[in-house]
Amino acid sequence: MRYLLLLSIVLCMPLQAEWFRGNTHTHTSESDGDSAPMTVAQWYATHGYHFLVITDHDKVTTIEQPPLLLIPGEEVTAFLPKKPAHVNAMGLAEAIAPQKGATVAETLQKNIAAVRDAGAIATINHPNFGWSFGSAEMLETEGATLLEIYSGHPYVNMYGPPSVEQMWDDLLTAGRRIFAVAADDSHYFKVLGEPFGSHPGKGWIVVRAAKLDAKAILDAIARGDFYASSGVSIADYVVEGDTLTVTIEARNGARYRTDFIGPHGRILGTSTDVRATFSLPEDVAYVRARVTDSNGRIAWLQPHFRTVTPVR
Repeated sequence: MRYLLLLSIVLCMPLQAEWFRGNTHTHTSESDGDSAPMTVAQWYATHGYHFLVITDHDKVTTIEQPPLLLIPGEEVTAFLPKKPAHVNAMGLAEAIAPQKGATVAETLQKNIAAVRDAGAIATINHPNFGWSFGSAEMLETEGATLLEIYSGHPYVNMYGPPSVEQMWDDLLTAGRRIFAVAADDSHYFKVLGEPFGSHPGKGWIVVRAAKLDAKAILDAIARGDFYASSGVSIADYVVEGDTLTVTIEARNGARYRTDFIGPHGRILGTSTDVRATFSLPEDVAYVRARVTDSNGRIAWLQPHFRTVTPVR
């Protein structure tokens, strides 16, 4: 059985892969940002990013000869009265018109379905923006691949209560296979450094892919071969059977704590080594790893689910 699990992991991952950094949520002057698309793309290209998804509201923004890999995207911007229900689409050809339902859950579901029908990856954005919805509403939906658990936008209340990371645990505990993303939701590039500005460089994902092209990046994101970060770098993440090994790229004399987290957000184990290993107990359904450094920066790794097991 362990051999079969190892074989399945090998078959779903590229034989030779690299890590590529990207931002999946940003805006330009084509919607409500302050800078032209090329200016936005150039900022990311000059700050060590390999790819960018521009997600202007309800349109697909393109750039001729972009300075980095540009994956087409859109923030599908649906609202109920005082209840935003935004869904990002990643990897689509044409803009999707926002759909509206009678409830937040129905609105989310209609827009997730529209994104998937367009052949794109659906992300549920910032649930606590406007305190719009939580895990209960998200559990009424299906089809979203990603949940934005960290955002650099100053007004999305990501720490709650309840925090969006706690909502992620609620979904995982219920058996949902959904992956976590961190993103900038950047709007302002002309004046940087304001403490309450939606500026770039705050949250990103790092994708392990065979090469730097849109298909390889999107395929890796779809299978969860990436991690989300607000500043911590991971050198490697390996799953062998039900054993996880996280190797941290130590920087600037920081110290690190890796928490291995299971159903209901319970911490199953903790390590302060830069190479942390954890074996999933037989009666636990899944585990995920969260690495926090001594300056409060975090990396969130995607969950590893046991094949079939009860949740405790």
